[in-house]
Amino acid sequence: MDERILLRIAEALERLAPPKPAEPDFSTAEAFVWHPSPARLAAVAKVSRVDLGLLRGIDQQKAILLENTSRFAKGLPANNAMLWGARGMGKSSLVKAVHAAVNAAAGGLVLIEIHREDIRTLPELLNLLRGQARRCLILCDDLSFEREDADYKALKSVLDGGIEGRPDNVLFYATSNRRHLMPRDMIENERATAINPGEAVEEKVSLSDRFGLWLGFHNGSQEVFFAMIEGYAKAYGLDIGQDALRAAAVEWSVTRGGRSGRVAWQFIQELAGRLGVALTG
Repeated sequence: MDERILLRIAEALERLAPPKPAEPDFSTAEAFVWHPSPARLAAVAKVSRVDLGLLRGIDQQKAILLENTSRFAKGLPANNAMLWGARGMGKSSLVKAVHAAVNAAAGGLVLIEIHREDIRTLPELLNLLRGQARRCLILCDDLSFEREDADYKALKSVLDGGIEGRPDNVLFYATSNRRHLMPRDMIENERATAINPGEAVEEKVSLSDRFGLWLGFHNGSQEVFFAMIEGYAKAYGLDIGQDALRAAAVEWSVTRGGRSGRVAWQFIQELAGRLGVALTG
């Protein structure tokens, strides 16, 4: 075949091939968002988070995750973690707050968010991070899988299996409202239709088992809710007496049907607006 034809074919194949992701520049920010198409890490100028000390009612989870993350930042062995349980109880807020606390103490830890719908591209992200000098904490918020969803296989191989495995400089944290990441009817369907029901169900459930840490989050009591709103009110200098603050907080929680950390923060935003106070810091 003519050499010029071969050259044109090679050039055409190069144009069809996806562009190689740019090397990440971790000097521009301490947090990034992964975008797979085109593959890149987008810097986050300011992370939306609260101070670790303002997260109340989750002291044990806070201590465990802080210790695990601190070890990882120092280059010591650490576990992937799944934070599961009640909505609005501070799962993702805890990850972001712990990241900030660890960076304030030691520095050098990069936070990378991957969206649930992009989880199938997780191996591509890991290949980009493999060999980087900086240590990277990947967060997938609100992770779960539905019926006929095969993306969990990419996560499963990354967490524990696969030939390459997880890079030493990468740790993976996920938050979920489900303990086993799969809906119960999906697991029951696998049990009913599989040739070997036990093995099929085990494959689904074992995904959660590949996380070394399981941290459960549960709905808070009224006293915990009061501790949340009083902590926020003090931190942001809201001029209101304790009795009035608690009465307003109870009324707000009743209208919202819950006493989660998210409800507490929404109440504080409402109260600050009434008092003419800007929530900054």
